[in-house]
Amino acid sequence: MKTYLFLFLFGLSSLISLNAQQQDEAAYMKTLTDRSQKIVNTLNICDTAIYNRVTEILVNQYKSLGLIHDSSDTEDAKNLKLYSLHCEFIGKLSSELTPEQIDAVKDGMTYGVVKVTYNSYCNKIPALKPEEKRQLMAWLVEAREHAMDAASSEKKHEWFGKYKGRFNNYLSKRGYDIK
Repeated sequence: MKTYLFLFLFGLSSLISLNAQQQDEAAYMKTLTDRSQKIVNTLNICDTAIYNRVTEILVNQYKSLGLIHDSSDTEDAKNLKLYSLHCEFIGKLSSELTPEQIDAVKDGMTYGVVKVTYNSYCNKIPALKPEEKRQLMAWLVEAREHAMDAASSEKKHEWFGKYKGRFNNYLSKRGYDIK
């Protein structure tokens, strides 16, 4: 009798655990879908099929990024997987979106930091020369490519911080007082 009770309780516990995992997975997928739709909504896509495909591409990207970052792979192995995933993601977006829409997706995934940072520098230092502005934009776009694949909001901002430091050093060497 005790064995049957134990088996029953064990089975019940397993079912409850499985149900909780399924609920967690459903909540996680809803979060990813909501986040993705928020970005896709900015793209002015009129075709429902394209809208749904792009949303799915973005949801799968977020999910895949999470799996890679949660894995116990070495840093080199993670970086290789992230690079491959990044290239595949851009390729999938390219089959559905214009280059401008792809940039909008990238900006959405990185909270619009490129534009905000660029405008901030241009406002703080109105004397920036055209080549300095181009360099700033080039580094911000490069930072965005890395930040898109980061594990968290904090890590995304770290990428931009690294490149802002690079730009500050660049400006200092050109005679600007960055303080």
